[in-house]
Amino acid sequence: MPDRCEVLPGENVVARRAGGLLWVDAPGSPALVATLHACLGVAGPGADRVLTAVAGQVAALAPGGASFALVLTDSADGSGAGVALWSGKGQPAVDGVPVGGRPTEGGCTLASGFDLGSSLYVGPGSSPSPVPPGVAYDLVEGTVPGGGATLQLAAATPVSVAVPAPQSAPAAERFSADSDAGFSAPAAAPVSEPQPAAQPGAATAFWQPDPPAAPVLRFDDGMVVDVDNDLVLGRRPDGHELVTSGTARPVPIADTQNVLSSAHAAIQRAGREVSLVDLGSLNGTHVAGPEATEWTQLEPGVAHALSDGDRLLLGWTVITFEQPE
Repeated sequence: MPDRCEVLPGENVVARRAGGLLWVDAPGSPALVATLHACLGVAGPGADRVLTAVAGQVAALAPGGASFALVLTDSADGSGAGVALWSGKGQPAVDGVPVGGRPTEGGCTLASGFDLGSSLYVGPGSSPSPVPPGVAYDLVEGTVPGGGATLQLAAATPVSVAVPAPQSAPAAERFSADSDAGFSAPAAAPVSEPQPAAQPGAATAFWQPDPPAAPVLRFDDGMVVDVDNDLVLGRRPDGHELVTSGTARPVPIADTQNVLSSAHAAIQRAGREVSLVDLGSLNGTHVAGPEATEWTQLEPGVAHALSDGDRLLLGWTVITFEQPE
């Protein structure tokens, strides 16, 4: 099913819902953005007719030169077909090959039934290959600022063939071996002599628990960012020294009110410990607990340990920190 969606930073709009992708460059046209965003919920037969109707209204929804690329997928395993509508600089591409379509009323282009490959791109021009490391970030679902997006469509998981367990080995003996020899060699006959007890520190189990899930930042616009390493958040965080040195990943935040600094705050990890640091921002970084009614401004450069449910305020952006158990 659809997997990682790499979003390139930019001033336009990128949205994702399930397997659908949207890129819009329509300054001053909120009606067009809202209409195309609503189309992400369209799926199945008849999606092309819906997009055809939308294409006929584009001129009324977006006075001026608006560009967009909207792609809907008919299946979730990466092997189905897609329906796309685009105009202007917007262009979808599959595995780096631009999608071909037919002109529609309103100056748009519509394509339906095209095969999906391992990567699906929406945005202006051709998709970057490869995406610059440390620049793109993952969009699970929601709407964020972005200059384009590539969705990697994972192949369907092959059906595994069950291998019957050996009938000669008693069930109790399969879980008490002191080594892994019994998993590849034929089951040995029962031994009457008592087996030596395992020494302290010896491996007596083969199951290992899954590593704990990474903490996440949940933005008020629906974007979710995994805190799998150090992060720098801000209007244009790519140029900060923590990012250019490769020790942190940039997370661009839309800022229409000009209240965010280019590199506003940093998220730092030390094992399971996660801290928030103000990077000397102009308007400050604030934090509040889950039940708090007032914000506390952080002192620049001083790390503040985060707990599950803490809220972060950067400019007008509210972010909730979630620490899975």
